[in-house]
This record gives sequence, structure tokens and C-alpha cells, in this order.
Amino acid sequence: MTSPAALAPAADDPVNGAWPQGSMRAVAVVAHRTVETVRVPIPGPLAGHALVRVAYAGLCGTDLELLHGTASYVLDGRATHPHVVGHEWSGTVVAAPPGSGVAPGQTVVGQTMVPCESCAHCRGGRRNLCPHMREVGLYGLQGAAAEYVRVPASSLVPVPAAVDARSAALVEPAVTVVEAFRRAGCRESDRVAVVGTGSIGLLAVQLGAHLASYVDAVGVDPAGVELATGLGARCGLLPDRAEPGAYSLVVEASGAPAGFTTALRLVEPGGRVAAIGVAHAPVPEMDAARITLDGISLLGIRHGLDHYDDTLGLFARGVLRADPLINRVLPASDADQAFRLLEEGRGARPKILLRFDPSAPAHEDDHDH
Repeated sequence: MTSPAALAPAADDPVNGAWPQGSMRAVAVVAHRTVETVRVPIPGPLAGHALVRVAYAGLCGTDLELLHGTASYVLDGRATHPHVVGHEWSGTVVAAPPGSGVAPGQTVVGQTMVPCESCAHCRGGRRNLCPHMREVGLYGLQGAAAEYVRVPASSLVPVPAAVDARSAALVEPAVTVVEAFRRAGCRESDRVAVVGTGSIGLLAVQLGAHLASYVDAVGVDPAGVELATGLGARCGLLPDRAEPGAYSLVVEASGAPAGFTTALRLVEPGGRVAAIGVAHAPVPEMDAARITLDGISLLGIRHGLDHYDDTLGLFARGVLRADPLINRVLPASDADQAFRLLEEGRGARPKILLRFDPSAPAHEDDHDH
């Protein structure tokens, strides 16, 4: 255990708020395919950093890959056991440096990516491509699936009063959707298809319905495509029912190799494909010649680091809604059950949240949907 003296802030690094000491609960992958709720030290004060009391931490397919050992961060050694997960989260500031823009008592959401801010990519406005990147809960920084998380104060974004902390936990996946539509230059005249009906796909359906002429949802899960129609999709289609070349913009949000093939099939000549999903296997039967001969723009979307404020605004205005995506809110002590739900399927509603602050409300309909 770190000594109280070591945890005390330096005299030249004051903080607003009391920085707690001792240990905390955290959810960690402790071995291959083994997740446990463990006790770890509360991170001590560090120059320029804030401490946040976590309300909710979301789990997604990347966390499942960390559990299974298939994530690139595990394969290349950036993530080792025990690994505290949690990169989608919201909470309340406990302590922060004066003048940092956040203060104790504020509800905040944390940016997952923490770039160096000094390399050519960061200086050139592409912080998401920083070669010295660290990511909360993925590699380089302890995850937020814990009672407290310590992050650079500059990585915290205040949550407006119109957005509850539970919804704010979905801002992290939503910023990537905002980046996709902005990079693709989505216009009101666009005809959009979203491939995939997981969290990112359903968020993309909602934003596409707001920005474009119409959006269709394409997925392999009938319950998922049905939910998409309730979130603004004109129709929900299985891949073999979607019309080839019918869309000016296709958002690939499934991460499945077959989804990428579907996206290329659906886009019209001169159209754009925004690839959000990460395919971890070769894409079969990809017609690469068509990309060239039909003048298709293929856009790789790596997060939306600079869109947290704008995305919170979309939630505040009701353009994006989180509750229809939330399947369960479970206490942190039920982390093993949460990961089993990830493995076994969650039905149409894809998102599982872990609740760390007992005062944070559970889902009003906290059961399987």
C-alpha cells in the first residue's frame, strides 16, 4: 500500500478538493478469460491530473477482446494482467488542479485517448493519430471500471445538466460516430446505410436520421434491425435484402469482415464508406478494383477525440438517446455476470453498464430486454 506521505500532493501542485487515500474496488482481467472485482490502491495525486469518482463504466466488444486475449493491446504487450478495464465512463470530480476547467462536484465524462500534444500529428490537428498515445482502460493508463480514476484534467469534459451520468457513459462510442459523419461530409441529400446494430451502429442510425435524407439499418440480428427502426431508420434490412449501389454514404459499424464487404456492395459509384468497425481478420471477396474504378472514397475512422463537447450537445438536445441502447446496469460486484452477458448476447439492446457509485441510479427497467 502506498504511504499517506507519498499520496499527499506536492506543495507546488495544489488541488481543489480532498484527495482520498487507501484502496478501492476495480474490475480487472486478472488472467486469460478471468475477470474479477479486486482491490487496488487509489491513484495518488499527480501534477495536472484530476481524480474522479466513477458513476458508470460501459463495457463493449473491446473489453471482451481484452478478456479473451485477442485485443491488439494484449497481443503486442501493451496490456498485461492484471488489467483494470473501462474506457467508456462518467463520474463526479473529487479533486482537480485550480484553473483546470473542472472542479469538485462537477459531473464529467473522460476522453479515452490521451495524446502527447507535442508530436507532428498532435500539432497538425490529428491528435487521434498520436504515436505516443495512451488510452484509459486499454493501454498505458488504468481503466475507469473502478471507484476512482485519475486522468489528466485536460481530458475531462463537463456534462451539461440536461444529460444524466448514465447517458454520458455512452459519449465515448458516440464521438466516433460524430467523426465518421463529419469526415464523410454528410449532407441532407445523402442516402445513408449503417451496417451493424451494436452500440455504434445504433448511435449512427440516430445521427444519420438527423443529418441525412434517410438512413437504413443493415444487420444480421433481426431484433437489432427492428430496434434501429424505432431509433430513426427508414427500414431495417438483413444484408441480402439491401439494394446494391443504393446509398451515397455507408457507415460500417459492425467490425465484421463480411460487414465491410457489404458496405462496399451497398455504396453507389462516387459514394463514401466510413469504416468505424475494426475487422480483425481479412475481408473476404473484397472487390478492391471497384474502389478505384467507381471512385469510392474509403475513410478510416479512428475515434473522435475532438468531438466530446459537440456530442454531449447532441445528447442534450435529444438527437442522440442512450436509454434505448442500455440492456442492463449492474453493480460492480457483478462484473463476471456482465462479461457473461457480453459473451452470450444481450438481445437487441447492446450496452452493459457497471455502476460504481451506489448513489447513482440503476436503470429504471433493470432486467433483460
